[in-house]
Amino acid sequence: MKAVRPANVIELCQALVRIPSVNPDGDPGCPVEQTGEAACAKYVAEFLTDSGAEAVLEEVESGRPNVIGRFPSNPSQDGKPKPRIVFAPHTDTVSVGGMTVPPFGGEVREGRLWGRGASDTKGPMAAMLWALHEMREEIPDLPVEVHFAGFMSEESAQLGSQHFAKTHGPYDFAIIGEPTSLKTVHKHKGCLWADIHTTGVAVHGSIPEQGVNAIVKMASLIQALDTDFRQKLKDIGGEDRWLGHSTISLGMIRGGTRSNIVADHCVLRVDMRTTPGLSRAGGALKILTEFVADHDATARVAALPETFPLDTNEQNPFVQRLVDCGAEVTGAPWFCDAAFLAAAGTPSVAIGPGSIVQAHTKDEFIATADLESGADFFVKFLKSWA
Repeated sequence: MKAVRPANVIELCQALVRIPSVNPDGDPGCPVEQTGEAACAKYVAEFLTDSGAEAVLEEVESGRPNVIGRFPSNPSQDGKPKPRIVFAPHTDTVSVGGMTVPPFGGEVREGRLWGRGASDTKGPMAAMLWALHEMREEIPDLPVEVHFAGFMSEESAQLGSQHFAKTHGPYDFAIIGEPTSLKTVHKHKGCLWADIHTTGVAVHGSIPEQGVNAIVKMASLIQALDTDFRQKLKDIGGEDRWLGHSTISLGMIRGGTRSNIVADHCVLRVDMRTTPGLSRAGGALKILTEFVADHDATARVAALPETFPLDTNEQNPFVQRLVDCGAEVTGAPWFCDAAFLAAAGTPSVAIGPGSIVQAHTKDEFIATADLESGADFFVKFLKSWA
């Protein structure tokens, strides 16, 4: 029997929240059968099909597809190819461990819809999908070609957007679904995680003067990173109007094997949030590596996957159309799929209803009024082309 389709954007968001799609990386906080994006992607594909789009599932990893919908488009009056735009939220959520509300309940009370993903980012996705459904008759005659892409894996590694950018881009514009309080995030910081290793010489703990303590070497380096390097980031990357300056957080440290052995190895993991200015000046990894080498020639830096800043020109005509519809431009300290599409040549922004303050929380919710406003906004944006 075919599933009952939602009657409004709130019911659509409830349906999405009630489909577990927890990112399996790390500790998902739920049984394995509740991880992965397949069930959510299938539901979205069916909704897109009912809305007149041609929908396909593209596996990026086993059992973890992107969902792509292409709405029909009639030839333009001048015979020229239409610009292509894509609405692109993500279908995965973070862990549900420690939640104080039923993570897949989708309950509506107190003017809020509760559950994992309600804010990040099944609420924005519902607003986009509902607007596309409402506009299904008008979309073919718009002077733009309209697509939808639901990305897997945004909450870890961003594999879905990277796969899409390589196989389907570039587009003329991408609207990434994130809870931005319906503001147009045209800039956001990038992120570099890196491990810094110091080495020493292990000896018996009773004669430490005969060895070299890697922890002590790291302590000196930490002092430098926490003072001189922070200033260096400001000096090199500058102050961004929307994002401020690049930052470094010293997040994890481990070293040694036993208390009675002088430590011959120590590792510090750092989290750097980077501005476009720092990227233009050589990038976080280069600047960090050079600083560490200058301070301790025997230390080394091992980079983990890096995400890049977003720096879409606020004068881009697509951005200005969003602004004209009421979504003022802003920046964000977090990163999202927009950066990967932009790096592959698609001007991109992030926008959606709901607040980032509620994302990933133990009692995640989105206000139902915000959901309705989000759907209305995306309808307005689409109608602005008519």
